[in-house]
Amino acid sequence: MEAFTKPQEVVKIGSIKVGGQLGEYPCVLIGSIFYDGHKIVSDHFKGVFDREKAEKLILAQDELSKVTGSPCMLDVVGTTEEAMIKHIDFVAETTKAPFLIDSPSPEVRIAAAKHVVETGLKGRAIYNSINRSSEEAEIESLANLTLPYAILFSYNIQSPTIQGRIEALKGTEKEEGLLEKARRARISHFLVDVSLLDTPDLGPAAKAIPIVKEEFGYPCGCGPGNVADMWSQRKNVEKTVLKACIAASSSFPIVMGANFILYGAIEHAPYVFYPCALTDAYIGYAMKWLGGGPKERNHPLYKVL
Repeated sequence: MEAFTKPQEVVKIGSIKVGGQLGEYPCVLIGSIFYDGHKIVSDHFKGVFDREKAEKLILAQDELSKVTGSPCMLDVVGTTEEAMIKHIDFVAETTKAPFLIDSPSPEVRIAAAKHVVETGLKGRAIYNSINRSSEEAEIESLANLTLPYAILFSYNIQSPTIQGRIEALKGTEKEEGLLEKARRARISHFLVDVSLLDTPDLGPAAKAIPIVKEEFGYPCGCGPGNVADMWSQRKNVEKTVLKACIAASSSFPIVMGANFILYGAIEHAPYVFYPCALTDAYIGYAMKWLGGGPKERNHPLYKVL
């Protein structure tokens, strides 16, 4: 466990700081809401959902964040423009936490990005994501909106390796890299998601995190929440065991230096926050012995140990 030699960028989004050296700022935990199949949603196209249940989930995550010192965000998912805007407005009214604009449709993402700019929410919104499939129309639309934050999703199906993830960021002679795409989109601050292909890919993805941070210095993380959903053995273990495995998968990238993780369904928060906070506390304490450590008193080191 050593500090990075490359200066590490710290990005402030709302009241939350993302990035930095090992042990300085805790990993940001991001729970997904209104995702495909979420039981609180009755109509994914019109954005109809149980507002009371949604509020309870969001406030429960906020409370866990307050108690553990692990900062939180929300991954706000939407299928249509109508649904996405309703989801964003509800989240913005319910919590002060930053949120991700997440949709499989670039048109929906752009419409939501335009909405947050027009409603004064762009200081809390992170575009998710700029990726290898992002076409010129999407890049041009983002450039006109000047949204400050975006996730760069370094998925590389042709080369699903650590080096392939780096190539996705830097580009090749034949293909523009994500960093250049993001600069052309006039994004000011990048958060790199090293991506996951399948369950065992959490190992290489986590290993890629310190490599990306050492080379570029940008905040970096991944989405281990997808690992639990893809795990072939999940139906063969008891619920308590599955919860422990979700907690382990969420904590593992933090040991490797992750600045943020998408831990999956927001319902997982009760068994994700404490293990992740403990992991950050251990790292923070170790780095104190090496001349570094937490930059703020609201760190898990001073909350859960």
